Amino acid sequence: MAYSKLEYIWLDGYEPTQFMRSKTLVVHDFSGKLEDAPIWSFDGSSTLQADTAGSDCLLKPVAIYPDPDVKNGYLVMTEVLNADGEPHATNGRAAIDEDDEDFWFGFEQEYFFIDPETNLPLGFPLNGYPEPQGRYYCGIGAKYAFGRQIKDEHLDICLEAGLNVEGTNAEVAAGQWEFQIFAKGAAKAGDEIWVGRFLLERTAEKYGVAVDWHPKPLGDTDWNGSGMHANFSNGFMRDTGGEANMRKVCEEFGKFIQEHIDVYGADNDKRLTGKHETQSIDKFSYGVSDRGASIRIPVSTIDDGWKGRLEDRRPASNADPYKVAGRIITTVRNIKF
Repeated sequence: MAYSKLEYIWLDGYEPTQFMRSKTLVVHDFSGKLEDAPIWSFDGSSTLQADTAGSDCLLKPVAIYPDPDVKNGYLVMTEVLNADGEPHATNGRAAIDEDDEDFWFGFEQEYFFIDPETNLPLGFPLNGYPEPQGRYYCGIGAKYAFGRQIKDEHLDICLEAGLNVEGTNAEVAAGQWEFQIFAKGAAKAGDEIWVGRFLLERTAEKYGVAVDWHPKPLGDTDWNGSGMHANFSNGFMRDTGGEANMRKVCEEFGKFIQEHIDVYGADNDKRLTGKHETQSIDKFSYGVSDRGASIRIPVSTIDDGWKGRLEDRRPASNADPYKVAGRIITTVRNIKF
């Protein structure tokens, strides 16, 4: 009898940052279709999502991808439900208000590879620091690129799984990398980022390397932190745009600083300091090609007649993409053009 191995992935109840969990379900004669992936249960008391007396929580499949690393395998992204079938309080995906594929998102997911024995990024000596920032960004060679083999393997697996990864690059600090994912709709963008993160963790696992999603893993130093820059647009921005309207979008974001920061990731204040290509967490600014602004207006948008995307540079690397995209949609929908 043919069998398939379905890896169910979900987000736990840890605060302020949720972690991924997964477990494997063996299904015989599985069609490979999302609608045929069954709802499953787990012990919520072990993930801070229930108490022992009523520990059952449900996993509702919301997206499915082939698993290139596992024979007859599938990756099943799920959302957590209470035992009565209602969305769990930790379910950020279910909280997206009126998801709409008219909204396009491009997330730039940054992260660090960490040596678990030293708890330092790859490329960092036990004492002191490596060569200062400068040649690591898109760098090559053993003195400047640390973890490339893991990054490349992750990219191949993501593409084989059908994730819409549009690129990768070494970032500004030693041991720091980035992958970019584009998707239409907040839910789909979130699904793909979370599955991309899962695959990165699992790939690095094989090499005995950890992944650090913290926005400032090197603390109060001159080393850059990690973000998840959110490029976004809707049909009006892409098709009509115009300088006045695009600036109006930016101005609207400035009215809801705290509402955005609230869902842009824990410990983001350690990264958004006004240094290292960031604006201060308590300030808001926007500008053309300005990587020190809260929102950057790309040159490509201007070249296209002030039509296209904007980049919110504030989301942290550990932010929940469901919540980030959902908040962006809410803000843009408030605008009266």
